[in-house]
Amino acid sequence: MNLIKSLLVAASLMVAATATAQNTTTDKRDSLPADAIIVRRVPLESKPSLQSKEDILVVDTIPSSSDGLSIVLYNDNTWQYIRNRNIDVLDETIYTENWNDKIQPYDIEQKDLPISMVIDLVDSLKSYHYPFKGRVTSKYGPRRGRVHQGTDIDLETGDPVYATFDGRVRVTTFVRGGYGNLVIIRHDNGLETYYGHLSEISVKPNDWVTAGQVIGKGGSTGRSTGSHLHYEMRYKGHTFDPERLIDFATGTLRRETFLLKRTYFSPYSRFTQDFEEEIQSDEEDKRIAAEAAAIKYHIVKRGDTLGRIAINNHTTVTKLCQLNGIKRTSTLRIGQRIRVR
Repeated sequence: MNLIKSLLVAASLMVAATATAQNTTTDKRDSLPADAIIVRRVPLESKPSLQSKEDILVVDTIPSSSDGLSIVLYNDNTWQYIRNRNIDVLDETIYTENWNDKIQPYDIEQKDLPISMVIDLVDSLKSYHYPFKGRVTSKYGPRRGRVHQGTDIDLETGDPVYATFDGRVRVTTFVRGGYGNLVIIRHDNGLETYYGHLSEISVKPNDWVTAGQVIGKGGSTGRSTGSHLHYEMRYKGHTFDPERLIDFATGTLRRETFLLKRTYFSPYSRFTQDFEEEIQSDEEDKRIAAEAAAIKYHIVKRGDTLGRIAINNHTTVTKLCQLNGIKRTSTLRIGQRIRVR
């Protein structure tokens, strides 16, 4: 009983510390872009995988101050938070909006996303685990004339593949000539992770998963020339470089909070800078927003010419041609939209 009481006291202190940390984080967000989306806050080191506790017995389960959270004690003197996901859902809309079995469930154009989004990745529940720790064999971005939308990590067929964050399985399927055996998980922080070329799948759609849970085994199914994990990170259906968040060689998470910029969704945008530099580039975000707001178009009417449009909008025909990718001799169509600024 003394051990249990000590753990309860420690857990209470941890909850209090977490609340304090979250309040501090809120204070710091005042300097972030006005249009930033706050998604939510969970450590940099990967938590132990659940597989490692298969031979360890549960001694007791202790309730906490939250109905959605319990503390489990093991016979090796360790403990772990266990969440009741039917109660403890951080944002129910994450698991209802665009929740379907499509590989791409969203119909949101990149231009319609905010310029920047603040995504809190980790909190005191230590809800992070590397998908697989190994050598990156192919990076995100252009590859042999095509866009490689994820990161390939070397592994052996049968190696365990882990859920990256807490979340819920949205899709398990087989994609011939592409992903092969594929698992897609949507997470509490709003991100989705894709795990491709698996030899086995250990979960099914709508299963709640915890970071570090084995969701399948590595393989070479689908369009693959050798065993590896094809791993993607997406936000609202748009991919970005997973190496911005994870150092796959060490398995560590690069940061607790991530400023995801709309420019990162370009296949030519790869991990190059740390979080402090991203925060400092707020001025760049504002400049991009100002340029976007200054864009102006003219709808072609009967009798319009490039010369007349240029005069009426205080610009030149040369500038109009550059902005619209047309020539001076191009024929204008009634109703055509011409960018004038």
